[in-house]
Amino acid sequence: MTTNEKDIDLENSSNSDPKAHDTIKSVLNKVEKKMDTSAGRAGMDELKDALKKKQKQRIVDVALNKYQQNEELKPYQAELIKLQQHIEGVGKKVIILFDGRDASGKGGTIRRITRYMNEKRYRVEVPGKPTHRQQTELHMKRYIERFPALGEIVLFDRSWYNRALVEPVMGFCTPEQYQEFLKSVNSYEHNFIADGRTTLLKLYFSVSKEEQNRRFQRRMNDPLRQWKLSEVDLQAQDLWEQFTEKKFRLLQKTNSSEAPWFIIRSDSKHQARLETMKLILNSVKYRGRSRSLDFKLNNNVVISGTRELRLMEKQRRKHGRFID
Repeated sequence: MTTNEKDIDLENSSNSDPKAHDTIKSVLNKVEKKMDTSAGRAGMDELKDALKKKQKQRIVDVALNKYQQNEELKPYQAELIKLQQHIEGVGKKVIILFDGRDASGKGGTIRRITRYMNEKRYRVEVPGKPTHRQQTELHMKRYIERFPALGEIVLFDRSWYNRALVEPVMGFCTPEQYQEFLKSVNSYEHNFIADGRTTLLKLYFSVSKEEQNRRFQRRMNDPLRQWKLSEVDLQAQDLWEQFTEKKFRLLQKTNSSEAPWFIIRSDSKHQARLETMKLILNSVKYRGRSRSLDFKLNNNVVISGTRELRLMEKQRRKHGRFID
């Protein structure tokens, strides 16, 4: 085992990146509390005058950092457009699964990936709760119906792997349904890619318990984000160990050579977005690929399913359980 493997925390990408907006808001709120606002909320000019030098510098620093992060993504977003054009030109199909913990940054990453892409040639699928009719049908059917046509990319914000993660933990499926899924899913995926035109990329977004809790608290306290809180979200912290067990079982049974898993450490949202773009761009050869751009993956952010299993097994041997 390498030194890097020993140093990696299984659910932590090492550095959290709080929103620039939150930092600026915190600074301005402190300033406003010391001001006389009896005549109404302070204006921008008044706030500027009241800010101390260090506070101004902090705002500048976080704003510049946010700008730099956005600029760092743009060359890769441009490459994604090239990839999309190539896929359309040669008639290939790409399916990308975004699974993993709640509040692990799946949706935000999808939005950055698709921001400049041609809306006519990609789809983001967010399968909701199955209807009564769908519950009586083959589990895979409602996902297969959303698959791409030639020249399309489909990104699943949660996928058929709900049956191996959320559903068994929350009691939304029977133990028999769960076991049957684990037995059959590799065969399905073999058939999905057997045409030689389809690329299947499976991503598991992994966030630390502490960072997940911080994001949940932000959602609870922000009226613009409260809608994101679901029944599952509200129980995710209490059921943390159960979800970890299901993750381990998932990797044991479904990390195949044909369709391997990639774990994305997502405590740092920016790093998760950047490395996911690189991973997608490395998954399909396309015309016009930049020769100057760095496509090398950060091994502390993108972990192969095989390597993650090794790390988890080592933890369990050492501690008798998984340490998050």
